[in-house]
Amino acid sequence: MGKDYGGQNSTKRTGQQTETARFWINPLTGYQPFLRQLATAKQMDVVDSARFMALSAVGLNDAIIAVLDAKYQYNFWRPITAIRNGDIDGNPATDRDATWQPIGPTPMHPEYPCSHCIQSGAVAGVVKAVLGTEDFPEVALTNPALPGVVHHFANVGAMTEEVANARIWAGFHYRFSTHTHRYADGIPNR
Repeated sequence: MGKDYGGQNSTKRTGQQTETARFWINPLTGYQPFLRQLATAKQMDVVDSARFMALSAVGLNDAIIAVLDAKYQYNFWRPITAIRNGDIDGNPATDRDATWQPIGPTPMHPEYPCSHCIQSGAVAGVVKAVLGTEDFPEVALTNPALPGVVHHFANVGAMTEEVANARIWAGFHYRFSTHTHRYADGIPNR
């Protein structure tokens, strides 16, 4: 799936999937605007808003520390490496594609687990803990790299699922690596 959908010139990925992959190439640009919009929509006062933002920052930083520790523990190869070396992976069902490229520059750290998925899961965990629900008034996110493109969310699970899919469609991750976002608070989003 990653080879077919994550390739730079994929013919299987839809236009919407390509947009989503590009939208979340750098998810960190989306979390702060997302959290600010939620604080505004929920009419949080200064103290509650500051607490919400601080909890989110701590959650994101803890997630980054944990995921980088895990990445170097497992040290699993990225799709670009696996696809370009399909002839030496010990699996006769895979073929080598020496020129395969993902949709953007591959992050310079091991593949498993998906860092951005865990970060979005951390944000989801804070949102659910503070708001007491996955649902919220609609949030509209933009990305400075894609002028005019807006993604709408009214549920934190929808956002984390979009981030996970984006990492597949960008060619950066395998599906099994992206499911980690669902368990930020020990309870599956779905």
